[in-house]
Amino acid sequence: MSLLAIGWDPEIRGMLTVVMAVVILPGSIYLVMATDLGSRLAFLVILTALFGWLMLMGITWLIYGIGLRGPDPTWEAVPGATVLQDNEALVKAGILPTLPDLPDDATPSEDADIIGDSLLDEGYVILDKSSPAFGQAQASASVFLVEEGALPAGQFEIVEVFDIGGESYPKLNDTFDFFAFWHTPHYVVAEAAAYEAVRDEPGRAPAVAQIDETRQRQYVYMIRDLGSRRQPPIVLTIGAGAIFFALCFLLNRRERFLRENLAKPLPPAETDTTAAASSDAESGEKVGASV
Repeated sequence: MSLLAIGWDPEIRGMLTVVMAVVILPGSIYLVMATDLGSRLAFLVILTALFGWLMLMGITWLIYGIGLRGPDPTWEAVPGATVLQDNEALVKAGILPTLPDLPDDATPSEDADIIGDSLLDEGYVILDKSSPAFGQAQASASVFLVEEGALPAGQFEIVEVFDIGGESYPKLNDTFDFFAFWHTPHYVVAEAAAYEAVRDEPGRAPAVAQIDETRQRQYVYMIRDLGSRRQPPIVLTIGAGAIFFALCFLLNRRERFLRENLAKPLPPAETDTTAAASSDAESGEKVGASV
């Protein structure tokens, strides 16, 4: 009874589910077909149908990007230049060729506006804050800022996201990009602003967070990893398709051999009279040879 207390339920249930599915679904079909085709031919037909179904599922998953999927596209850190905590780091990271002229009496917020204009001059575009692309870049940039220890979690805001690159080619026109399998590198620069320190008072609602205009803006430099969402279905389609066509060739080869054998003329059937005559002839040959 002590063995029943061991927490193997997920493993046992998973194995039993797979075994029962194989026995009930393909096994029952194989059992029915084996009564008509024979055990070996039925197994070959069932195996061919299985890999044909896998090939069709791989094609469906490949077209729609569902089912068996690889890693989704994500924003990755640019090695050595991810979290930039001062304006000069933008030049060192290669984001800007030179640092724009920043007035000595300008606030960090005004410096950020001037740097934003310089980024726009370099070809960057500002992402709309309501777009999904802004939300993805904001989430990834927040993770990098917290992991690097630049800003504590919940004490900053991503105010702007500057985007550049990511164009696909070749394109026949602006709308038809079915054959655009290649992409230029895709980068974003996320601008982070720290909040003002807020004192929590017991019994009162927390104060609304305000951006601290006296603190240096920080930037997060990221590159887009396009992932490999359709790689597993491509491998499945090619592998299952190769096995499916090989099994189809074996079935066709067997069918051709069967037709050739059935087309051959049957040997004449021996009757009792023919068998007795041939036996007497053989006996006479043996007697003549002995004399």
